[in-house]
Amino acid sequence: MAMRICLFPGTFDPVTLGHVDIIDRSLPLFDKVIVGIGLNTAKSPMFSPEQRLQWIQEIYKDKPQVEGAVYEGLTIEYCKIIGAKFILRGIRYVSDFEYEKTIADANRTLDKSIETVFLTGEPKYTSVASTIVRDIIRNGGNASPFLPDEVYQSLKK
Repeated sequence: MAMRICLFPGTFDPVTLGHVDIIDRSLPLFDKVIVGIGLNTAKSPMFSPEQRLQWIQEIYKDKPQVEGAVYEGLTIEYCKIIGAKFILRGIRYVSDFEYEKTIADANRTLDKSIETVFLTGEPKYTSVASTIVRDIIRNGGNASPFLPDEVYQSLKK
């Protein structure tokens, strides 16, 4: 039987508890989850791709099933490169679903063999958007309630 490889694409700038929640809950569904840090030319990230990758590797150092990677270009093309047949997306609100469904439909048009899977975030993490977290960090606030310990500790340095 082929390995069920899943790509969880995003900017992860920074990695939040909301991201970790989705990754953790996806583990029973897939043999391998690749957390793909997409390089988006339209966005100017706060943290380097290397830093974001390091966080993912630290958080999941005891879970060989989870891997981090940095990629450029179309998500669907990267799926083909790594052999992923699934794309994982987290949904917080109805508005997320509308946006994500449009992308999933486009991806299905590009490659029918790759399925998008949606997991809804835990309500307690619903408000954890990276944009908000970046704002808290930028203004010297305490972002620890929104961040995995590995991320928070590295920010304190």
